[in-house]
Amino acid sequence: MDFKEYQKKAWETAIYPNKGKNFIYPALGLGGESGEVLEKIKKILRDEKSLLTEEKKEELLNEMGDVLWYLAALSTELNLNLDDIAKKNLEKLKSRKERGKLHGSGDKR
Repeated sequence: MDFKEYQKKAWETAIYPNKGKNFIYPALGLGGESGEVLEKIKKILRDEKSLLTEEKKEELLNEMGDVLWYLAALSTELNLNLDDIAKKNLEKLKSRKERGKLHGSGDKR
């Protein structure tokens, strides 16, 4: 499955207020699900002494899938294509690497 197909299938499962005219809902969901990934990692650090079991890995896989779903929904709401987003991101990172700018901060490196 590629991003284009995933984005289309994810959109078919989207149910939320004003779907198609509401970028705020998936943006908030993306933030919430990203927080859940971080919360699970925090608990692995705290409770499991950083030992990543297969069970915890599966939990992370599920939460990361939710992050991807909300990213796909937000992309659709903004009329953006996940394939284009992924490609543009890799081009940006390649350029930064070639210029020795992977480290540091700022969007315009």
